[in-house]
Amino acid sequence: MKLIYYSVFFLWYLLSLLPLRMLYAVSDLLYYPLYYIIRYRRRIVRRNLETSFPERTAEEIRQTEREFYHFFGDYVMETLKLFSMSRRQMHRRMTFEGVATLSDDLKKAGKKTCFVYLGHYCNWEYVASLADWVPDIRCAQIYHPLYNPAFDRLFLRLRSQFGGECIPMKETLRRLLALSREEGITMVGFIADQAPKWEAMDHWTTFLHHDTSFFMGLERIARKLDAAVYYLDIRRTRRGYYHAELKPVTLSPRDWPEGALTDEYARLLEARIRQEPAYWLWSHNRWKRTKEEWEQRRKLSKETAV
Repeated sequence: MKLIYYSVFFLWYLLSLLPLRMLYAVSDLLYYPLYYIIRYRRRIVRRNLETSFPERTAEEIRQTEREFYHFFGDYVMETLKLFSMSRRQMHRRMTFEGVATLSDDLKKAGKKTCFVYLGHYCNWEYVASLADWVPDIRCAQIYHPLYNPAFDRLFLRLRSQFGGECIPMKETLRRLLALSREEGITMVGFIADQAPKWEAMDHWTTFLHHDTSFFMGLERIARKLDAAVYYLDIRRTRRGYYHAELKPVTLSPRDWPEGALTDEYARLLEARIRQEPAYWLWSHNRWKRTKEEWEQRRKLSKETAV
């Protein structure tokens, strides 16, 4: 494992030393085989776009599809660049709005924990640099460990290089409870737009014309810890540059009914995707588990239990 890790790290680090304009040239070249020859997940991307935007024409769908593959190549090159990107460069390429207001609001409300919803939109790897913008707040992010230990270690290095802590998903509650007992404020990022497994599904909402199940963990832990909840609204200002606004959702999650915070997150993310759809991760098979099949499984499980 160590040999794989150091070999890949050395290769990726050398490539990351290339100027971004050269890496973008590679991205432009890779677009054609990726889209036209390899056709990487094109069936999934096309189906997701068509069912999410039934009001759009076939040509509009194809245009968004092409824009997505262009951006996906950029995302790969930008992430590769992280291996050698300085803090100064990152501060120019990923900016945040609402940081000072958030810090003041948390202190006034006496909050020790803040949760931030975001999605696989724009370059989500750059969001880890938020830790550099809030030196007075302890930052962390929830992540799903990769199956390959070498690549898992590589991405952990990337995501923690600006000072944030990476918390494995299975250790979320235990670690957050521990952090809540420490001095100071903790801010935790949740990329919450992935599909949960069957056993974790218990709430459905409408998202991009689909019955969609989301992870409910953030909402439930927010109530347990009485954490403030924010949404990170990210947009691409130009190639290689992103701007994110921290939008308050609530300082009192216990006042919201079950499922309401998750529904609000889905609404905010959908609004951003509809404005610029090419920058969401359409290659993810988001709706492979349907509400109909979930209901059938629940019915069968109850009948078996009886």
